[in-house]
Amino acid sequence: MATAFPQGITDVSDLDDVGRILATLPMATLVVDASAAIRRSSARAEALGLVRRDAVTVDEIRELVAESARTGEVRERELRVRRPPLGRGMLDLRVVVTPLSGGNYAVLVADQGEDRRVDAVRRDFVANVSHELKTPVGAMSLLAEAILSATDDPDEVQRFAERMLKESARLSTLINDIIDLSRVQGDDTLARAEAFDIDTAISQACDELRTAINDKDIELVVSGPTGIEILGVRSQIVAAVRNLVANAVNYSAAQTRVAVTSRVQDGLVEIDVKDQGIGIPSQDLDRIFERFYRADPARSRGTGGTGLGLAIVKHVCENHGGEVRVWSEVGVGSTFTLRLPLAPQVRDHASDLESTHIEEDSA
Repeated sequence: MATAFPQGITDVSDLDDVGRILATLPMATLVVDASAAIRRSSARAEALGLVRRDAVTVDEIRELVAESARTGEVRERELRVRRPPLGRGMLDLRVVVTPLSGGNYAVLVADQGEDRRVDAVRRDFVANVSHELKTPVGAMSLLAEAILSATDDPDEVQRFAERMLKESARLSTLINDIIDLSRVQGDDTLARAEAFDIDTAISQACDELRTAINDKDIELVVSGPTGIEILGVRSQIVAAVRNLVANAVNYSAAQTRVAVTSRVQDGLVEIDVKDQGIGIPSQDLDRIFERFYRADPARSRGTGGTGLGLAIVKHVCENHGGEVRVWSEVGVGSTFTLRLPLAPQVRDHASDLESTHIEEDSA
């Protein structure tokens, strides 16, 4: 990232003008005072999690501002920091701090992780495809040979053809999941972030699974507040919830219950997906979010699982500065919890309400 600023920006005293100029730049921008208190911030800085209630959330950026205030000079540094607010993912940033007039400082933050993510995705994609596609491709080849050798037996031809259809469907699902995972890993979430209601995203995810839910006579219960907004990529959040609900349905017996519940807690929206299914052994809980890991390979084959769904969920959460948690007991069921930051204006309002409630309780 170049350290040069638009011509004359250091001579601009009106913070609104400064904010408008910085908003045109293709990176996260802030205007702060010498104590790193926020005077102006761009939407991208808020989406990146650098701002929380008029304060910079990253200690290293505050230290860089303090250095610039102390020396009166431009300061530039590459940082690798945990992504706010939960710190489950990492951010690779290049930060430039430059003094402005009036005791203010411009902070420009470029996320360098996108190029690195693209390179990693490319390597992983090749490795994953070469390994995972061998089985269904090999099975379809054998089935095609079996059909050719059974041309005089219509029943056998039909049986092998039906198996080929199942394998081709499995292959299509696997390819789609690999593409989805590659897209999530290589996507710059912040570039397409927008505020949207989480309850409508949950409803969409559940509606897309309505056929599978009805086929198993699963009772699906969805509850939680309406109108709660988060900042991110709607399609990714829908995919994450859909994967969790699909898992809950696939690994539950017929005529059981799946509950999807949302709530606001500590500046986050938490989404629980709870089932009454077979549960996950404790020794597998630490690995279920790994790509292609299957706690029960035989059961995964029976349900059409690819071993990528939970990896997609994990990366979606990390892309949005959140996390996914799991509780499970064999024979009892599982609960997966997505924890995602609220949109900044909603988070600040929620914090104000929490403070009011605390004061009322103290009184």
